[in-house]
Amino acid sequence: MSTRTVLHEADISRALTRIAHEILESNRGAENIVLLGIPTRGVTLARRLATLISDIAQVPVAVGALDVTLFRDDLAKHPTRSPRPTEIPAGGIDGKVVVLVDDVLFSGRSIRAALDAIQSIGRPSAVRLAILVDRGHRELPIRPDFVGKNIPSARTERVNVRLTEDDGTEEVTIGA
Repeated sequence: MSTRTVLHEADISRALTRIAHEILESNRGAENIVLLGIPTRGVTLARRLATLISDIAQVPVAVGALDVTLFRDDLAKHPTRSPRPTEIPAGGIDGKVVVLVDDVLFSGRSIRAALDAIQSIGRPSAVRLAILVDRGHRELPIRPDFVGKNIPSARTERVNVRLTEDDGTEEVTIGA
């Protein structure tokens, strides 16, 4: 099977702009929002969303990174990468609306791990989930609040998100 591009740079930009507006609308403003990206590309997306939300609402939005590696329940099955630093904004997450940001939602295991990681850090008033690509095939009852694009895929296919900051190119591809 060949690899095909399903989102180009302009598509990704439009999706993130829409997600930023949806976050603002559902929260009734930017107050009390903390965006936490899941490494690697979730952190990049969280930073972009923070900039977009700040530009729209004209207030700064706290952004950080939440590494979930050590909270995963499938460490024995999958090779792990080195943990990345977790960076919680100075104001913390207690009483805040935390928006978890990741690039692709597949089984839901990374998000389950993120919920455990958040619980070890503090107690937000709410946790929301923003995903660039939802490809289905959930193993856990997890549903995103904000989705850039639903891309149906076979379990055997791979969805790759490439972002300029991390990869030097901007696209989402799907293939074998």
